[in-house]
Amino acid sequence: MVEAAAGRRSGTSRRRPSGSGGEHQRLVAVAVAARVVMVTTRSAAAPGGGTGAAGEVEGGGLCMEDFFHCLLGVLGALGVSWGAAARPRRQPRPPLPRGVGAAPAPADARRFAAELRATPGRIAGNGACAVASLYTLQGKKGVNQDAMIFWENFCSRDDTIFCGVFDGHGPYGHLVAKRVRDLLPVKLGADLAMEDGREISTSSIKSNSNEVGSPEHKDRGGTVISSEAEQNGEYPEMFPTLRTSFLKAFHVMDRDLKLHKNIDCFFSGTTAVAVIKQGLNLIIGNLGDSRAVLGTRDENNQLVAIQLTVDLKPNIPSEAHRIRQRRGRIFALPEEPEVARVWLPKYNSPGLAMARAFGDFCLKDHGVISMPDVSYHRITEKDEFIVLATDGVWDVLSNDEVVSIVSRATSRASAARFLVESAHHAWRTRFPTSKIDDCAVVCLFLNTDETSESSSSMSNNLANAVEDSSDQHSTTVQLSTGVPADLVTALVTDGNEVSVVETVARPVTFTDLPKDG
Repeated sequence: MVEAAAGRRSGTSRRRPSGSGGEHQRLVAVAVAARVVMVTTRSAAAPGGGTGAAGEVEGGGLCMEDFFHCLLGVLGALGVSWGAAARPRRQPRPPLPRGVGAAPAPADARRFAAELRATPGRIAGNGACAVASLYTLQGKKGVNQDAMIFWENFCSRDDTIFCGVFDGHGPYGHLVAKRVRDLLPVKLGADLAMEDGREISTSSIKSNSNEVGSPEHKDRGGTVISSEAEQNGEYPEMFPTLRTSFLKAFHVMDRDLKLHKNIDCFFSGTTAVAVIKQGLNLIIGNLGDSRAVLGTRDENNQLVAIQLTVDLKPNIPSEAHRIRQRRGRIFALPEEPEVARVWLPKYNSPGLAMARAFGDFCLKDHGVISMPDVSYHRITEKDEFIVLATDGVWDVLSNDEVVSIVSRATSRASAARFLVESAHHAWRTRFPTSKIDDCAVVCLFLNTDETSESSSSMSNNLANAVEDSSDQHSTTVQLSTGVPADLVTALVTDGNEVSVVETVARPVTFTDLPKDG
């Protein structure tokens, strides 16, 4: 009573026994009955009680028997079985909906995916068309984390093409790369289509990215790096608008990944090299260490390589300065002293080998940003093709070697595959003890008037087999118009995974392609 009163005065309440109220009542009944039995037995066996000839307690045997019959009846009425008490059965949980803890995709997202499938000229797997060749091949490190895309008639413009490659990393890098592949061009196209999108300030983007300077452009292997028309200092009128659209689209894409319900991007991310070709204008957005290289003719009509992007790695002084200002650490592991990596301030994790990336939110407060390096190039009559490739290609092949391999391909349709297979061969010969990295390549041909292959004849020998182990099918579609802005809004607000089906413009097979180039 004192304890109870003290409990009431202090405002605390005693903890109730676990289980339902009915179970508690049954347990109390059993305890009371057991206590009555003990008291009755002791009183019957007390001195003076006497025993009969049969050894029974005088006047107590019948009473005890009746008592036990009564006790059993009470326990049965309360639903308690006599004997070992069985554990209460746990009610089965209802099945979880598709996607753990996530609601089904809304109708708007399904409608968006259906309309995107109806978009003409979009290739998101191994394939080719009159002006492009795409190919990816899984390495020996697990699931293929590389993704790629080619989109003809982008934004419903006949003179506009979008293409890009994405190299995922981390536990869920393959999911991040595919989501960026599917949504980045949609976000970019939606912004370009909005009239007011050209007037929105990018101050929030810059402040969020914490960019300090721009990466230095330096020679790599004797090749020239050309970016933002530095040679003549001239830009077309549309460049500022497109640059703003690139910055906004990359910023919104990274925010989409951060808010996504089903993809953990804390230690996972992806690089990106995205290109928009509009007439003779090339706008390149680069994030990470994938690369874009131009194959062009010099004054002696020799085919040379011009690097259009800079590998945004932590060893670049401006990138290192920004990272260290935010308390990020940069050092290389003893087993690979040539690879600088980014680490958390107090932990030797995660060791990111690039200074900019989508995702990787564990390092976003320590200098790693998602702001792309946007550059410009004016296409000339000497420019022949552009190669976009992930670092699995550039780790083993130089820019000149890549340009030479593409130029020696027997057909434009087989160029990307020939390059990827050459990179895999280089991995086996140069690094026989290392695991081959995933490779993804997009070859975009610029002088399309010189090609003798038509779209109809090319359908007999173009590729359409997706090698990605996690995405082993591609879908052929006919189609199109631009993507409605309201569906883009629905996609941005929906956190569920909306994996756009890979599509190609024409069905083809690899059986007619030469493997030796």
